[in-house]
Amino acid sequence: MRPGEASGLQTAGRERELVAGAILAALMALALALRFWRLGEWTLEGDEIYTFRDSLRPLIGNPRPLLFLLNYYVVRPLTPLDEFGLRLLPALSGALTVPALYFIGRRLVGARAALFGALLVALNPMHVYQSQYARYWSLVILLSAIYPYALYLGVRERSGRWLALGLVTGVLAVLAHPISVLLIGGLGLLVVLHLRRDVITQLWSQRAVRWIAILIVILAVIAALRSIDMLQSWISAHDLKTRVPDHLRDAPREAGLRQLAILGNYTDGLTLPVTLSAVVGIFLLWRRDRPLALLLVCLFIVPVATILLLSFRTPVSVTYLLPTAPAIFIGAGVFLDRLAAVDLGLRPRWLLPATITALIVSPGLPSLFSQYRDGRRYDFRRAAGWLEPRLADGDVVFSAQSRVLTHYLQGKEVQPLAPDTAAIAQAARAVDPGRALWIVTPAPSHTFRSSLQRGGLIGWLYGNCQLRNSFGVGRMDFRQQYLHIYRCPPTEPAPAGAADKAGSSPFRARTSR
Repeated sequence: MRPGEASGLQTAGRERELVAGAILAALMALALALRFWRLGEWTLEGDEIYTFRDSLRPLIGNPRPLLFLLNYYVVRPLTPLDEFGLRLLPALSGALTVPALYFIGRRLVGARAALFGALLVALNPMHVYQSQYARYWSLVILLSAIYPYALYLGVRERSGRWLALGLVTGVLAVLAHPISVLLIGGLGLLVVLHLRRDVITQLWSQRAVRWIAILIVILAVIAALRSIDMLQSWISAHDLKTRVPDHLRDAPREAGLRQLAILGNYTDGLTLPVTLSAVVGIFLLWRRDRPLALLLVCLFIVPVATILLLSFRTPVSVTYLLPTAPAIFIGAGVFLDRLAAVDLGLRPRWLLPATITALIVSPGLPSLFSQYRDGRRYDFRRAAGWLEPRLADGDVVFSAQSRVLTHYLQGKEVQPLAPDTAAIAQAARAVDPGRALWIVTPAPSHTFRSSLQRGGLIGWLYGNCQLRNSFGVGRMDFRQQYLHIYRCPPTEPAPAGAADKAGSSPFRARTSR
């Protein structure tokens, strides 16, 4: 190669790096804006109340202590642990996922594919929601976008730095949530399926590889022993939530349908175009780099299969699939990269990939725009502010997510609301004359909210209570987050035996959390 040609290639390479850096900076700014906009305005909701509790008194024995310890030792000295303070680290973790996915993806599939993947992460409504939710899931996604791929690169490139990065972020990922350990199973499956016996023998002959393998085995044994104990505790805790629910939500009970619902909810969060693009991208990658494509498949299949198997035993949340999300975004980035490389004679050449990218992103935009209307949350703070001055001594309050409403009512006792009407009817009969029973419940608006269908709790509310107020705003997607407040005057005692016919114990609701 002539000196002039070499210099020209170097100049072109530097220009591409500058362009990629500028695009990445723009994506980072976009990710920060989307994740911090109105961050502290939303009421606490759902499991965020547990983050508030555990961040005030973090325990080393907690199976997922990382976020709570960071909140206590890093965030609390800087800002109060209120709605904004509790969401500060999740939002920052969500924004950092964009450059993390790019730098990992660039080593795996190239800079352009990595930029496409980072763009899809920045605009994904599920990721934005988790980044504005005061739980550990955006931190789990960030660390899961680094540690399994860093371990893979460390072995492939025989790099101690990549291995060290993978080990450190792997430990942090497991401390963020133990579900992250399932990605180790994906790496193990990759080794079993890909490496031949002669390759394993050759690698084992190297002293450094032996020490690394021994260290990984020791860590895996420790993680497995800890995971078994935590799994038993986790199942017991979920069984308890089944009896004493926080949410009026009922997952499908039929085996098979329940698992399809989990996959459907996850696909809905990722959006169907992103999921299909990832499938096509991994297929195209398989034809060029089979080990890398197999890595993405294994990192998706093992965690998903494990969670679906667990769902036969106990209710699980779709959020337990989130460690697999980076593999999906990388696969979708590969698809768009291959599309951008095809010359169909259209000018300018970027028109086709830009159009397809817009089509892939657009189904998630209604949910993304709606995120900034209500945060995808029930407004228990406003409900408590309206209800508190109207409560009299002797009034009784039942509520979905009773712990959240108790937090905003500042000490007023709130009973958990269950779908069974027996406890509600009994409480209404026990209320003193001149006092009232108050019920705070989400409006019936979801396919799986069977507890509010006709003939159940909603029928009792319509027959015995008056709707006094409703809190919520209209969204652009199918989700609706309206919160209703009912006032129920005392009722006459029911005839003997009527309560038994009304239903069984109010603590037999099911939950998908």
